[in-house]
Amino acid sequence: MRILNVILFCLALALLGGCREDQVVILSESVPVAQPMPEEEQAQGLLGFYLLNEGNMGSNKCTLDYMDLRTGIYHRNIYGEANPEVPKELGDVGNDLAIYGSRLYAVINCSNKVEVMDKWTARRIGQINIPNCRYIKFDGDYAYVTSYAGPVVTNSPDYDQIGYVAKVDTATLQVVARCEVGFQPDELEIVNGRMYVANSGGYMSPNYETTVSVIDMESFTEVKRIEVAVNLHRLRADSHNMLWVSSRGDYEYTPSQLYIIDLADEEVCGSVDVGVSSMCLAGDSLYILADDYSYLDNGWRGAAYSIVDVVEQQVVCDKFIKDGTERDIKMPYGISVNPVNGDLYVADGTSFVDPGKVICYSKEGRKKWEVRAGDIPAHFAYLWR
Repeated sequence: MRILNVILFCLALALLGGCREDQVVILSESVPVAQPMPEEEQAQGLLGFYLLNEGNMGSNKCTLDYMDLRTGIYHRNIYGEANPEVPKELGDVGNDLAIYGSRLYAVINCSNKVEVMDKWTARRIGQINIPNCRYIKFDGDYAYVTSYAGPVVTNSPDYDQIGYVAKVDTATLQVVARCEVGFQPDELEIVNGRMYVANSGGYMSPNYETTVSVIDMESFTEVKRIEVAVNLHRLRADSHNMLWVSSRGDYEYTPSQLYIIDLADEEVCGSVDVGVSSMCLAGDSLYILADDYSYLDNGWRGAAYSIVDVVEQQVVCDKFIKDGTERDIKMPYGISVNPVNGDLYVADGTSFVDPGKVICYSKEGRKKWEVRAGDIPAHFAYLWR
């Protein structure tokens, strides 16, 4: 029996090696990091969250982790072990993550694909081929994915490849329509039969885009553009018919800023003087991370951890971490709020080449636990029973 086991083990290794074309299979790790979720919280149906680690561009090190909140156990790098037959695993630069229906969708920017997995097992179902894809949203039977359309570049003021939103049939994983928008479109939101797309023009410095495209969902055509600010990035629609839009600024004299669009007339109605690199809406609180890069200083301007009240439309807390442990965060990169108990999860990109970490804070802003993640942890997706 022992010999048979050895033979089977060797055959398994050979099979993995053959399928991966000499790629190394990195096994997952599971580590206890927190107390199991209390029974009263488990009763609400939240099981845990997936975390997409972007990986540095060109390194092919995008990975997927899972935090089981019921047990308090963190599982690192689960995709490769769940899919040993897939060469190069997830691919190059994870840019967005979402669960819709029974599937988990990971947008892999430089690999020009959206990876589609079973949400329970992370087993691969298929992929959607979209060049230079960025962010994803869903409506009815369709997924909508922003695309820069052309190749990945660093900076090209004369770049002339206009971006688009791809409409994807979630049953067939085929692109069935495209709607052109501005240059280098990033995040998108769907509200009341309209889609809003943040156009960045990020490849075209100093000639950045300045508008949000408005798409009529029924005809899937762009019907107007809303003038906002340079180099737009993130969008969040609140429950008061307002759309919150972040501008990255120009990395020189124009700082990052937060703008408000009134969706009743689709015009900018105000702004909040706060920089934004990542943001998460929980109820009427918009949690914001900021750590803007400056070409003038050739470095980062310093981190901020703010809360904006979307009703008052102003900053109501300039530091949501209350115990001083923000000093241990090297590069605040992603944020999410537990929808059941209000815990805050901050993803620290550290050096961008070394493994990052996830730090959990109570809703009162006190550190509860932290765990090592993959390279550049950023994007969260919650799994419900």
